[in-house]
Amino acid sequence: MGTNTVASAVLMTGAGRGIGRIAAERVLRERPDVHLLVTARGSGGLPLAAGLAEATGNPNVSAVSCDLASMGSIRRAAEEVGARLDAGELPPLAGFTGNAGVQLTSRARATEEGLEPTFAVNVLANYLFVRLLWDRFTAPGRIVVVGSDTHFGDLRHNLGLVPAPRWEGVRELAAPREGAEAETAREGRTAYSTSKLAVAYLVHAFARRLPDGVDVYSFNPGYVPATGLFRDAGLAVRFLSRTLMQGFTATPFAHSPATAGAMLAKAVAGPRPGETGAYIDRDAVVPSSAESYDHAREEELWATAAQLCALPVEVG
Repeated sequence: MGTNTVASAVLMTGAGRGIGRIAAERVLRERPDVHLLVTARGSGGLPLAAGLAEATGNPNVSAVSCDLASMGSIRRAAEEVGARLDAGELPPLAGFTGNAGVQLTSRARATEEGLEPTFAVNVLANYLFVRLLWDRFTAPGRIVVVGSDTHFGDLRHNLGLVPAPRWEGVRELAAPREGAEAETAREGRTAYSTSKLAVAYLVHAFARRLPDGVDVYSFNPGYVPATGLFRDAGLAVRFLSRTLMQGFTATPFAHSPATAGAMLAKAVAGPRPGETGAYIDRDAVVPSSAESYDHAREEELWATAAQLCALPVEVG
């Protein structure tokens, strides 16, 4: 499994824990022709890459430092990726997997750029990374952004655990709120489901613009208890996610991290799932919510994201 067999690189966020860690290990075990480039905050990249290499026996993994809540950090990471590509330290870039995400118990917090963190990490970070690396992707290529069936907003898809999305103007969604209501867990979870609706819009907008041969998909892992998604929740919710909610994994509603991670790995590096722009629900391509097909919202998101990220609206 030497480096001379490596034909392409895939950049992945959120590979340090949960389904991302499992997916990263599966990709390294099953695709020795892929170099996996993972992001990590601060100095966490080297131990993460070393741990993945040790766990899989595949040395074709490296890291780039990046805080996804910081546009400046994303820009520096993209510059480093570009420099490593130019220097021949990485094989051609054939993929990006936006797995990292946050769910907060507030909508009143702000990033260093003054953005609401849920929208910043779950939506804008993926937009900015892909835009900055736009000309670097080679065909056949694949971009996967992790979404959620909470974007349906109905009892069937979330059992009432997460409020339905509440779409507003994109600038309003990207801005922190003030007041007592903004500090509630309900508002934080509404921001989460709304951000996942935005992921569907973003993927559709990407699909219309990416060059032929570079596909893009949103991937829904379903409900996965005991991941880091609830790390901002209270002690009771975190305890339930590690204990009682584990029983949901025996139902079609939820999966263990191992199962969901394997499905993500398949979406990232398995056979072509379907037409670009599709929604992968666990291991099958299905329609996303009726609300997620709104061309006007998709284009508003695209244009406003460009402005918020200080990029031209038009690619190229």
